[in-house]
Amino acid sequence: MQNFSTSPREGIRSLWHNRELATALIKRDVLGRYQGSILGIFWSFFHPLFMLAVYTFVFSIVFQARWGSSDGSRAEFALVLFSGLIVFNFFAECINRSPTLILSNSNYVKKVIFPLEILPCVAIGSAMFHSLVSLTVWLFGYVILFGFPSVTALLLPIVVLPLIFLTTGLSWFLSSLGVYLRDVAQVVTILTTVLMFLSPIFYPASAIPDSAKPLLLINPIAPALEQVRGILMWGELPSIQSWLYYLAGSTIVAWLGFAWFQKTRKGFADVL
Repeated sequence: MQNFSTSPREGIRSLWHNRELATALIKRDVLGRYQGSILGIFWSFFHPLFMLAVYTFVFSIVFQARWGSSDGSRAEFALVLFSGLIVFNFFAECINRSPTLILSNSNYVKKVIFPLEILPCVAIGSAMFHSLVSLTVWLFGYVILFGFPSVTALLLPIVVLPLIFLTTGLSWFLSSLGVYLRDVAQVVTILTTVLMFLSPIFYPASAIPDSAKPLLLINPIAPALEQVRGILMWGELPSIQSWLYYLAGSTIVAWLGFAWFQKTRKGFADVL
């Protein structure tokens, strides 16, 4: 039976070597999602706008919520909310798809030459495309309502890098685990829904009671939410120390997830 390297270098090498294949699969995944629909890929614009309208109506009109103080406008609340949802939706889309990635591509498992390890990266690439579409919608809204955002918005790729590493590691882990435990998909769906309301998306982190503050320390997306919102909305530079800790932890998760995937992939064909 073939042994697969668990070295992080192997993961990087495989992704680079198969970059053209990964790009083609990402394109197919994005276009295939809207295949046969009248509006096609334009649904990727309408869906975030619709969800933004629903959440804004419920929280800012029905519950009369404002961000941080009563002086904040509904427009500001909508954009703050939207920036948080962009981060969460990227994470949730990848994590929710991960347990069924190998199962839905079982025809690739018995092809010895196919690099199964790039499948979670393909899902992440597809989610990044939709996040970029949502970010474009956010930028248009911000420019119309408040003018051009702060120059700190250019730091967005650096700020989200740890989140990408973290999501990749979890995707590798869950995609493998989902082959052996089919209930993982249902459990993950429930956990991501709970995580949405336990994360500072609809409320600032400062609104969390002191007794519940430890939850932020174990929340995998809270640092990314706070830092992305800071650079986009208020021109705040992220804490270098916090970012480095987040990057280090995410890198470890990515390596462990890849190692787990490589160790367990030998049994995929037998289970499927």
